Amino acid sequence: MIIISADVGCGVSEDWTEKYRPKSLDDVIGNPKAVGELKRWAESWTAGIPKFKAAVLLGPPGVGKTTSAEALANDMGWGIVEMNASDQRTGDVIRSVALRGAYAQTFGDDGSFLSSEQGKRKLIVLDEADSLFGNADRGAMPAINELIKETRQPVLLIVNDFYELSRKSSTVKTSTLQITFQRPQAASIAKALKNVAKSEGFTVTDDALRAIADNSNGDIRAAVRDLQSVALGRESITFGDTSQLSNRVVRKSIYDLMFAVFRKSAPMEAKRMYMDVDEEPSYVLLWVDENLPYEYRTVGDLVRGYERLCRADIFLGRVHRRQYYGFWSYAGEMMTAGVASARTGSYVNRERFRFPGYMTKLSRSKGVRASKAQVCGRLADHLHTSTKRVASDVLPMLKEMLNSDPELRAHLVKDAKLEAEDLAFIMGVKADSKIIKDTMSAAAEIPSVKVDPEPLEPIRFEPPPVPKKEPKVPEPEKSQTEEEKPKTTLKSGQRSLFDF
Repeated sequence: MIIISADVGCGVSEDWTEKYRPKSLDDVIGNPKAVGELKRWAESWTAGIPKFKAAVLLGPPGVGKTTSAEALANDMGWGIVEMNASDQRTGDVIRSVALRGAYAQTFGDDGSFLSSEQGKRKLIVLDEADSLFGNADRGAMPAINELIKETRQPVLLIVNDFYELSRKSSTVKTSTLQITFQRPQAASIAKALKNVAKSEGFTVTDDALRAIADNSNGDIRAAVRDLQSVALGRESITFGDTSQLSNRVVRKSIYDLMFAVFRKSAPMEAKRMYMDVDEEPSYVLLWVDENLPYEYRTVGDLVRGYERLCRADIFLGRVHRRQYYGFWSYAGEMMTAGVASARTGSYVNRERFRFPGYMTKLSRSKGVRASKAQVCGRLADHLHTSTKRVASDVLPMLKEMLNSDPELRAHLVKDAKLEAEDLAFIMGVKADSKIIKDTMSAAAEIPSVKVDPEPLEPIRFEPPPVPKKEPKVPEPEKSQTEEEKPKTTLKSGQRSLFDF
């Protein structure tokens, strides 16, 4: 137990995460390997421009990535230019702010000149670089690629989800040094909380520190804030005071799931982690399929792994056919716990997990598929058929016909209202080629034929004829004899049919 003089006014008005942010890399807890790699990368700049001019700090939120970047600049005596998600990060802004400070010599925050020859540089930090959104950050990715390739100052990209950034750019994967920050252990967090409590001057029990550290799930920033919230208005903190804290749910990344499936030898843990990954089962299936042959090298393990992966694919197919999503649980178990338990060999791959090649091909062919869908839609409307029939039967033959018949090309463009890009896609040539330009000019010269419909006579609605009512003929009166005619009764007491 820490016994320190109580200070009732323990600075709760100030954010402790900022007040106790480490000023040096030596004070960063829980990631000694990542901190060491970051130091070596920074020291490589003292000898000139290194091989990797940019580094990526990747890992979950709250593990000290941004803190390490600021501490690095402080240790090296570098200035710092930081851009985060709250700033406007269009391509023009990144070029004007980050690239301008990254090309050559620059000035520090205090106005002093930073000479690269003396080892003083400007650290360019792009925080939350994986959070780039549409028009709000238009042109940002090309500007980041340019920054990575042409910078003369050290650059740090800070990301929570590396694959979200790397799938947008191959430059990020091949031209940067990736440094992974892990969630620190609860013991390391408890030690840091103990120092905070000592500085603030209040008492806290060891089991209370442990409870706060366990509750944070490896998020140092969250642990410090929880400690601050519990300490509000108290002179001492016990284990019972931590009961008000709600457990923090931590979402896992797809990389965490792949590590649990292939490298932990814990099938049930992989199954549980699958529930914490916010991804579709079909997407997880692609990741397992891509990495399975690289992780399982023995034939038996590979066969068993693919058998269970195929079984998961069968369940996913039944989901689509029957619209019964209960099969998702079976598919999830087979592709995680099933694949993990298929392993018997001792080989462990140390390489980084691979992004699904199928998704990469879909991304590269996105423009081609969009062009094909547009062409098939217009031809389907013109030919009064389905887009599927156009894609399978019409397009292959139409390409040969258009290549040999200029008149057909012009009339098809005119009648089907095709654009130059549509015709170029059908014929397999460029949109600015001579044959396309000549065809579009010929189609524009074809006169539009207007067919005047024959005037229709107005339809006159006449009321239906009213049927004539015929006069009623009076029925002949029954004679007295007929009315008084006795009715025949059978022996059984039933009346005869002749009486009706």
